[in-house]
Amino acid sequence: MRLTDDELERYSRHILLKEVGGPGQQRLKSAQVLVIGAGGLGAPVLLYLAAAGIGTLGIVDDDTVSLSNLQRQIIHDTPGLGSAKTESAAAAIRRLNPGVAVRSHRQRLTADNALALVTDYHIVADGSDNFETRSLVADACEQARIPLVSAAVGRFDGQITTFKPHERRPDGSPYPTYRSLYPEAPAPGSMPSCDEVGIIGALTGIIGSMQALEVIKEILGIGDSLAGRLLMYDALGPRIYEARI
Repeated sequence: MRLTDDELERYSRHILLKEVGGPGQQRLKSAQVLVIGAGGLGAPVLLYLAAAGIGTLGIVDDDTVSLSNLQRQIIHDTPGLGSAKTESAAAAIRRLNPGVAVRSHRQRLTADNALALVTDYHIVADGSDNFETRSLVADACEQARIPLVSAAVGRFDGQITTFKPHERRPDGSPYPTYRSLYPEAPAPGSMPSCDEVGIIGALTGIIGSMQALEVIKEILGIGDSLAGRLLMYDALGPRIYEARI
């Protein structure tokens, strides 16, 4: 896709990077990214991907904006209370970058619609807040052979990884699947939600921004992929750990 004069100015700091340049920015413009959840993680993911010039952003969320969301879900604001999160997020994206096309999917991702949703996109960023949805997204992406950048947060901790089991490591073995990391569902109550135990708001910004960056890296084919590696962040340390999957 050809870049307009306005886009050349808007993305000039990207274009100056030899790892991106004009061709890389054109790849970002051509990309179609699906974001699962417009909440704590989805908010910074959507904002940074929109700012980066991703051509099409899809948003899956069936919730509405509530006052308790605003402590961390920075894509929404007080005037938007009560509105659908997909609508609130789409409006914020249009204000930030009107050149980005937004597809709103105001629905809950289920076993019946997961595959149909992900197959319309080149890459998926999952910021959902429960194991069931995360596993459904991962299974659908694996079946559709679409890269998935998955992240999760809780209280003061976050983690992020990339799944692309349809590709192979340098040694020829396939990259791991989501089921490699979580072969079984966690025991009830072992992974309480932020509604139950709370969460520090800025943590979602840190992990969500990292998630957006990993999506951009996968689109551009630059740097080291997080496929096969789990990056964990302890905000109270602060410390970053890495484990091989």
